[in-house]
Amino acid sequence: MSADARYRRIAADIHARIQAGEWMPGDPLPSRAAMAVEYRVHEQTVRLAYVLLRQTGILEGERRRGVYVAHPPAMRTLTDPDAPWPYGAETTDTTSCRATDELAARLLVPAGATLRREVVERMDPGGRSAMLVTSWWRGRRQTHAAYVVEVGVRPVTEEEATSLGLLVDSLAYRLVRTRLDDRGRPVETADLVLPMDRWLIRLSGTT
Repeated sequence: MSADARYRRIAADIHARIQAGEWMPGDPLPSRAAMAVEYRVHEQTVRLAYVLLRQTGILEGERRRGVYVAHPPAMRTLTDPDAPWPYGAETTDTTSCRATDELAARLLVPAGATLRREVVERMDPGGRSAMLVTSWWRGRRQTHAAYVVEVGVRPVTEEEATSLGLLVDSLAYRLVRTRLDDRGRPVETADLVLPMDRWLIRLSGTT
């Protein structure tokens, strides 16, 4: 097993132990030396696992002062996936792309057509990443009269995990939001990726 895979496996196991209640929010974790003995690895491997768990918001603390289980982020409820976002946001990508078969079907365009693409990271009031929104449209961005939403669940990608502060393969809600013009034709589609440990979904009034 590679060193990268080893510390990620240890991080995932520590996370599972926290979820099982072995350590509660605010509890300190054993020292790196003690965990290295338990997992039969070098202390540096445990350090990397702790760093990853701090980056993903599961642990808090300083390198030389020990780490402890972070208190979970506040749960938020999404009721309107088309409403303006009231907090901070950062656009991280605006490159064009070719329409995959799925995007072509969602936008009613030929597969391979050139699409505009935008990735926006939305922050919660504390400045922590709350969701990722990836939008696609063809030509000039148009206003819309209505939207439809499909809700599903899937593991996050490695890139999404990094942006959202999650472990790879953590589950997230995936909302497929398609905006429609006044004739009911799609003018834009988007994937909204929301961590399941931070969001409740309660939709109403969509068309």
